[in-house]
Amino acid sequence: MAAVPERHRPTAAQRRGRRIMMTPEEIDVFLTGQRTCRVATVSPDGRPHAGALWYAWDGTSLWLYSIVRSRRRADLRRDPRIAVLVDAGEEYGELRGVELSGTVVPVGESPRTGEPCAELREPEKLFARKNFGLDAMPHDGRHDWLRLTPDTVVSWDFRKPGRTASP
Repeated sequence: MAAVPERHRPTAAQRRGRRIMMTPEEIDVFLTGQRTCRVATVSPDGRPHAGALWYAWDGTSLWLYSIVRSRRRADLRRDPRIAVLVDAGEEYGELRGVELSGTVVPVGESPRTGEPCAELREPEKLFARKNFGLDAMPHDGRHDWLRLTPDTVVSWDFRKPGRTASP
């Protein structure tokens, strides 16, 4: 059996749910196939803030395309710690998801106008194809890129045999 890549090793909390956790390959397929994530940040007064975003997953990092003049970006400029949830399923037995947390890093100019940036070549291609059906990223001068290479990844898939009982 191959070693589990560091980026997908379960945390202590995940150990209790090993029967339903996704494999690294399942995580990659899931994150590549979904479109919307929920992003949680912390406001200056300590209150959490959550919002939905489209994203791209490159197999290692989650790339968030965020409006520069948003509460989320203001929060992240002050405190770059973030939690991101990607989930799917309607009925309890269909629920599956991945929670990623860590620190975001801005990449490229802000706002993004399309200046050449080698590090954004692949994420922009992935994002444009998945979300717009285009081969190139349209730039509106209102968004910028944040890269989350997660410190912690927790996953679950209640469709797996041996899962815990429903609530």
